[in-house]
Amino acid sequence: MQGLEAYGGPLTDAVLWRGALFWALALYVPLSAPLGRFESSLSDSALSDQWKQIALVVSSLLLAMAVGLVAQLLMSWALGPGWASSLALIGIGWSLLLALSSSGDGSD
Repeated sequence: MQGLEAYGGPLTDAVLWRGALFWALALYVPLSAPLGRFESSLSDSALSDQWKQIALVVSSLLLAMAVGLVAQLLMSWALGPGWASSLALIGIGWSLLLALSSSGDGSD
């Protein structure tokens, strides 16, 4: 049986998917604004609360992975796959730093 390497192409590389996951985590906070609008539009729908929650979780995961995959493909093309994944890890750290620093603003 042949592995995925026999098929070739950029989508069979594990580094690409790992980087896409890192980019999805790094870009999750900026993506929360469109998801907030989607959540408010779901509150007006006739769906039950369970289906609203399922729709929100599935859409947020799909949006994050799609944006992460596109970001990884673009950064891999410009910088190379290793550098693109490293830049995504830096983005995760930066997002965490910004989230922690903004959470401390209201405590004083």
